[in-house]
Amino acid sequence: MNSQEIAEKFFVHQTACVDDGVQIGDGTKIWHFSHIQKGVVIGRNCTLGQNVNVANNVRIGNFVKIQNNVSVYEGVELEDYVFCGPSMVFTNILSPRCEFPQRGSEYYVPTPVGYGASIGANATIVCGHRIGKFAFIGAGAVVTKDVPDYALMVGNPGHITGWICRCGTKLHFMGNAAECTKCRRAYRKGENHVTCVSE
Repeated sequence: MNSQEIAEKFFVHQTACVDDGVQIGDGTKIWHFSHIQKGVVIGRNCTLGQNVNVANNVRIGNFVKIQNNVSVYEGVELEDYVFCGPSMVFTNILSPRCEFPQRGSEYYVPTPVGYGASIGANATIVCGHRIGKFAFIGAGAVVTKDVPDYALMVGNPGHITGWICRCGTKLHFMGNAAECTKCRRAYRKGENHVTCVSE
């Protein structure tokens, strides 16, 4: 593929570094000073802001937005429509020690981030926990456990303070039922989870 064909399919700023063996989908944009490492697969119509590092072998879905100063380490997987706010932090080793290096994928603890989830600015995701689809992690939160679908999680340590619609509107339950005031999707609440019943 020549440089003209690449330019027509996706955009990589001249200051960004893309290693060999990377796959980038049509319409994706990679901005200033970012580094995409070997074996990465990025879907179509994604935006990676300034100073983003994507480590070896990471998988990123379609329509993902990664804001400035985010590192997506090996072991993290972002499904479609995930939003990563500026300077939020992923990890991939639970007990790092410089004296006892843990290098290589066998040491990395997986962190899957579900479809449509949003992670706010400066939040930290401790590795090994699943972020559910359409979950919303508030700015500065520290996630130390799995996050259910549609959960609104804030604080340190992160705790669920409510539930949020697919469209991003906070849900208000009457008993175990809620309807989004913006998009009118209907939801049902169980003991520790919420399900959308209108899709």
